[in-house]
Amino acid sequence: MIKKSFSLYEMEQFIREAGAEKVTEDAVLRLEVEIEKLAEQMTERSRMYAQHAGRKTIKADDVRLIFDGSRFVRQSNPASLSPNPRSTNITSTADR
Repeated sequence: MIKKSFSLYEMEQFIREAGAEKVTEDAVLRLEVEIEKLAEQMTERSRMYAQHAGRKTIKADDVRLIFDGSRFVRQSNPASLSPNPRSTNITSTADR
């Protein structure tokens, strides 16, 4: 279990800075839970990269690697994430 790094007040501020005028306590608590889950997943993947490199120490590059070519993608619009990011709307030459 990861020690909580953010106060509930700080969680509320994150939500408000994203543009929300009002925030429920349930939303703040849910954000806390989800951030903890993401942090645990990210830490585990970083550890796996370090272990693969033959190290016990997690380095910044290990953390960076979890964002390169993974589902941990920084996007401003979550709706733009598609289940198959490699899919395109290319038509074949026969269709042209």
